[in-house]
Amino acid sequence: MIPHHTSTPTNLNRELETAIELARLAGRAAMKFYDMPLDVQLKDKHDEPVTQADYAANAVIVPSLNRMFPDDGLLSEETADTTARLTKSRVWMIDPIDGTNGFINRTGDFAVQIGLSIEGAPALGVVYQPIGEVLYYAARDFGAWIQHAANEPRRLHVSDKRDLRDMHIAVSRTHRSPRTSQVIEHLGLKSEIQSGSVGVKIGLIVNRECDLYIHLSARSKQWDTCAPEAILREAGGTLTDLFGTPYNYNTLDVWNSNGIVATNGVAHGSVIERLAPLLREFGRTPA
Repeated sequence: MIPHHTSTPTNLNRELETAIELARLAGRAAMKFYDMPLDVQLKDKHDEPVTQADYAANAVIVPSLNRMFPDDGLLSEETADTTARLTKSRVWMIDPIDGTNGFINRTGDFAVQIGLSIEGAPALGVVYQPIGEVLYYAARDFGAWIQHAANEPRRLHVSDKRDLRDMHIAVSRTHRSPRTSQVIEHLGLKSEIQSGSVGVKIGLIVNRECDLYIHLSARSKQWDTCAPEAILREAGGTLTDLFGTPYNYNTLDVWNSNGIVATNGVAHGSVIERLAPLLREFGRTPA
């Protein structure tokens, strides 16, 4: 069941309850491998790692969603993609372990992510960190929530900071490039917090530990951002590409080729505007 709170029920109750339960079960399945030797393989053009824990988590989530929502499409990092999902208005987007490097290195920076896109927009998101049993969840018009272990859920709201000099940025722990330092200096940001997993970094924003997250590379995919964006939106934030264009989910090309800018919303336009000359200097143009 959805953790108890006083918010009005969402019309996605069944979907949200299912996603929360499966995220917790998948986290439990993955954690069986946490203190064991891992079989690390490299995949795709960026040599991203995958382990038996990723596959175990995927095996919990995908068959259950297919069984419970047979009319929906599905896109998962660890399941072969087909074009059948392109005919569906509702598509589940799953990253069984987002931040596999964090799992391999045992930093705790990883999460199970289950999102649902409806007509190309993120409508539901669950991000579950097995280490610490931290659960983020949201659904359209339902709000964004966090629950630590068995504690009462707490509603999430992003910060209202507008002055970039007062803002903290979340950056990648494993994919941090020298250009990230240029961005931080150019924007005049106060400080940075390094973390793995898109979902964990969005968690820093909705928890008001950070105010924005900028990912310059084209390495993320739709399953990396669907669930986190649903949570960020319901907490009052905004996620677009580096040029301010919203992402459309369930497209043939699943790469977020134009990077990511996630903010507290009120500062989003300013961040995009301030980034523009730096992107030109880097030679970045919309893909």
